Amino acid sequence: MPGSHIWSSGVLQSLDPVIKQASLVKINEAKISEVADWMAYEEFSKPDGSSLFDFGNDADFLMDLTLTVNTSNFAFTNFDTGVKYETDYKGRRFSDSEAMMANLHKAVAEGVPFFTGDYLASVTKKDLQGVFSGTIEMPMLDERVTIFNEVGRVLVENYDGHFHNFVRDCSPKLYADGNGILERLTAEFPRFKDVSPYKGSEIQIYKLAQLGIWGMHLALMPRKAWALEDADMLTAFADYIVPVGMRVTGIFEYAPELERQINSLVEVPRDSMAEIEIRASSIYAIARLTDEINDRRKGMDTLLMPQVDFRFWKSYHATHWPHHLTRTVMY
Repeated sequence: MPGSHIWSSGVLQSLDPVIKQASLVKINEAKISEVADWMAYEEFSKPDGSSLFDFGNDADFLMDLTLTVNTSNFAFTNFDTGVKYETDYKGRRFSDSEAMMANLHKAVAEGVPFFTGDYLASVTKKDLQGVFSGTIEMPMLDERVTIFNEVGRVLVENYDGHFHNFVRDCSPKLYADGNGILERLTAEFPRFKDVSPYKGSEIQIYKLAQLGIWGMHLALMPRKAWALEDADMLTAFADYIVPVGMRVTGIFEYAPELERQINSLVEVPRDSMAEIEIRASSIYAIARLTDEINDRRKGMDTLLMPQVDFRFWKSYHATHWPHHLTRTVMY
């Protein structure tokens, strides 16, 4: 593993077996340097935590909202038809996760106590069909019911029904000898334990857990209500989109059989070697790029891995280049 301090992240350290043994996804290190040569001179705006929808300024509520949302921030396209989940709200049509947020904003305005453990622990599929009304039924709704019920029970039993009590009980760091918020979120809430087995090793991905923590940091740091003290240790949020950017820029080179599988829209099963190598390699490549870009930006604000991740996500989430398809609740 490279030498800068970010590589002491537990997530990055866990990737080592994949990076050393991958056979389906090859990382072109020369291309990483080549991309960094031009990307380093782009403008990376500072994330300000702004949101499409105003949920107020109460820090406890925003903690509850952000972590609850990220228990369900996955799979917004019907796997059988390819049709995206959309909804109309306030004169606009929203899709994907923005459609989910629009419906949650509407639910809050109508008095639905969605972000409480009591509500989540007992929510039914019929309840969610009402909250998440849209052009199609939200995909994987049964799985979402199971997740919400499980999370709600943990909150009720241990944290008086609220994520903000959990957050305030943790160290405001990802890693703190077991008391870090990432360490505890992935240990106490099975929903967030996004790990995969690879040739006898456990690979940590932690996409939604880290995304939720990053979201809280962005929303609450400007309000001086809460801040993640080791935000520089957050890694990329391994999903479907960043690998597309990696493939298009030549950083990723796929084995011919994997290239055909992805381009033919054939499902890549969860925890298959291909899926693990795609996600792990995405995290590694973003970390390498972040180091390379920062090396070229001496005297400028140091970029964080989520910022470089977002640079790829915003550029390629609507591209026509095919991405891998995996039926999973993890991203």
